[in-house]
Amino acid sequence: MTSALRITALALGLGAVLSGSPAFAQGKEPAMTGKTAMGPVLTDAKGMTLYVFDKDAGGKSACNGQCATNWPPLMADASAKPMGKYTIVTRDDGTKQWAYGGKPLYTWAKDTKAGDTTGDGVNNVWHVAKP
Repeated sequence: MTSALRITALALGLGAVLSGSPAFAQGKEPAMTGKTAMGPVLTDAKGMTLYVFDKDAGGKSACNGQCATNWPPLMADASAKPMGKYTIVTRDDGTKQWAYGGKPLYTWAKDTKAGDTTGDGVNNVWHVAKP
């Protein structure tokens, strides 16, 4: 194997290892935009629709206990940093949750596949998160 080929192979291998490391993953936005029947919405990494809750106020989540079982929060790693419109709120239990435009983000336990928006309008207080 020539030196140039060895260096290229080493660089590719190192790039593959580093791209999966947390230091590189931190620069990635916590949500993306997905297409639904309701138009574009924010989604998690699995393509599941994200929601906001009208009862959340002041950058704080009001959805805990059974509410958080039904509406799982979009959790942030302890080392995550705000980026752009994405901020981080501290939940009552001390864990971190992603927010968009100051509104904490959640998924809905009854959505079964990417693109589902069955949580929109639940109790007139849950809404799809729009980019």
